[in-house]
Amino acid sequence: MTSDLNPDAAIQAAAEFIIKPRERTGQSTIADIKCRFGLTTLESIEAVRLANKLREAAYAKAS
Repeated sequence: MTSDLNPDAAIQAAAEFIIKPRERTGQSTIADIKCRFGLTTLESIEAVRLANKLREAAYAKAS
């Protein structure tokens, strides 16, 4: 899916995917986004970090 995306866009897309409700796949989040978005392990970790920042910003905005 991400072969046409630059790494930053792929990480952003993966982070947005992580914060949205989804069905469980039985895989860890890292393994899931590595397969789905074609990320490396380090890029996947960065996507999780970004997702956490996005969640924090959303919670802060809601309160």
